[in-house]
Amino acid sequence: MQEYPMLAKTFKGLEDVLAQELTELGANNIHIERRAVSFSGDKALMYKANLCLRTASRILKPILTFRAKDADEVYETVKKIDWTQYMSIQTGFSIDSTVYSEEFRHSKYVTYRVKDAIADFFMEREGKRPSVKITQPDLYINVHISDTTVTISLDSSGESLHKRGYRVANTEAPINEALAAGMILMTGWKGETDFYDPMCGSGTLLIEAALIAQNIAPGIFRQNYAFCKWADFDADLWSDIYNDDSNERAFTHHIYGSDASFYAVQAALKNIKEAGMGRFIDVKQIRLQEIKREEQTSALVMMNPPYGERLAQDKDVLRLYADIGTALKHQFTGSTAWIISSNEEALKCIGLHPNKKVHLMNGELDCLFNCYELFSGERKEFVKTHPHRPQSERAPQAKSRRVAPRSHGQGSGTPRGGKGFARSRR
Repeated sequence: MQEYPMLAKTFKGLEDVLAQELTELGANNIHIERRAVSFSGDKALMYKANLCLRTASRILKPILTFRAKDADEVYETVKKIDWTQYMSIQTGFSIDSTVYSEEFRHSKYVTYRVKDAIADFFMEREGKRPSVKITQPDLYINVHISDTTVTISLDSSGESLHKRGYRVANTEAPINEALAAGMILMTGWKGETDFYDPMCGSGTLLIEAALIAQNIAPGIFRQNYAFCKWADFDADLWSDIYNDDSNERAFTHHIYGSDASFYAVQAALKNIKEAGMGRFIDVKQIRLQEIKREEQTSALVMMNPPYGERLAQDKDVLRLYADIGTALKHQFTGSTAWIISSNEEALKCIGLHPNKKVHLMNGELDCLFNCYELFSGERKEFVKTHPHRPQSERAPQAKSRRVAPRSHGQGSGTPRGGKGFARSRR
């Protein structure tokens, strides 16, 4: 099949992880860009990218890149595109514009002029205009402007890929699924140990960990992808890719979540059930300070605690982070903990020295994603007896490792018909 350039969009701080994912997926010409990774591949790779990438938000297929200094120039060039290759009069379309330019100050006006160009193209040829369709359009068109460079793309994803489809219940400010997956991939964890989230909220980290541990594609829960409505959609190819579970693997450890909130636990249980991951995840309502682990076996601990925006007093959040430090030191000795927060002052109250710090964005908040090695005794003795561990701030950012696929026979699902949407996890 013919290869062509594509662009995978992501969230700030996840570009390196996404590039590694694309490498493992078999993409070519991979280049890291601002909140995106460009690459090349064929139609099969585009389908796989939508289904398998954990840290991407959407996959774009550029159809034209050109220079323009104002919206009228954009109109004239877009009108020259042969839109019959991609749509017809009956096609309802929507346009999303992103503008980073001093020349173009109003993205809505750019969107308006691109819409006019497409409508006028069909009006001159056929005497009719296609309709703009804001909700569930047949064709998603993306316009990206950087300075004077304009790129017109087809959006193959539609709704953002971070919306997996398993979230049926929410807590306040749940973590983004793609960010959760990216955080786990940064650690290099692929299911070799137990996983703990002692402040699990609605269970996003738990579910993403279960998917990663079994190498289950995160997109299997979605019922709609924009490329399924494209004129060149290959239903047989998509069905083969969607139903291929040959790279999935067995997970012999377990995932544990807890939260002090009854409502958070109930939300987590609903989402876990929707994802079909109940046999791998245990969740219970318990305060952080009450956690007792009988066996101090090695585990990956990850949490997204409150940052302080919604707590009544500063001292409350500082006390909470101090309790986190106490729980980690006494209940998770021998494990590795990763904590994300925008509150640097609170992070200091944990009382542990991070051996790694990664800058991430959680929504609009600049955050630190800190790694803590949890050992007993003096730090200098731990470093001396663990020479393979990177030293403090000189530690490089972790990258996900490729793990050889192995079949296990417990995730193939039961076909239930439809255009390739056959796999069931319940």
